[in-house]
Amino acid sequence: MKFLILFLTVFCVNAQSLDLNKVRALYKEAAHDKTKVEELSSMLASVTEKSSSELLAYKGASIALQSKKAKAIKTKKKLFIEGSSLVELSIKNNPNNIETRFIRLGIQENTPKLLKYKGEIPNDKAYILKHLKNVKSKQLQADIKDYILQSKVFSDQEKAVILGA
Repeated sequence: MKFLILFLTVFCVNAQSLDLNKVRALYKEAAHDKTKVEELSSMLASVTEKSSSELLAYKGASIALQSKKAKAIKTKKKLFIEGSSLVELSIKNNPNNIETRFIRLGIQENTPKLLKYKGEIPNDKAYILKHLKNVKSKQLQADIKDYILQSKVFSDQEKAVILGA
């Protein structure tokens, strides 16, 4: 019993001690570099449903990214559903978190239409545009702005507003 308590304590402390800035940076790299996906997944292995909304969303995104590398269609689908479910849970737990909506938007924009995971793009876009100025982390704010400027779901007018902000 003591071993179980010790194991759970170490496991939870490890998940809580993750540096969110490092996770953000690695996620940004993993989105463009398949070799970084496994590193991100390993970093987030200790994250559970009781972890912060942000970490849970990044774990879900890392699993969704793994689905792109899978060979079998069944495995791709299983991983994507698992990953997107974690992202959805993180948003359900904290619907006013811009970072989790940003993560979901990135997944939605970059998944094939046949997965039918694009329904919240208008809501996430609107939420991000409305609340971007309130983001306390300058690095996160810059990451979101960078994403918006290269995204196809944001109009030129919306991008111009972001550039002026």
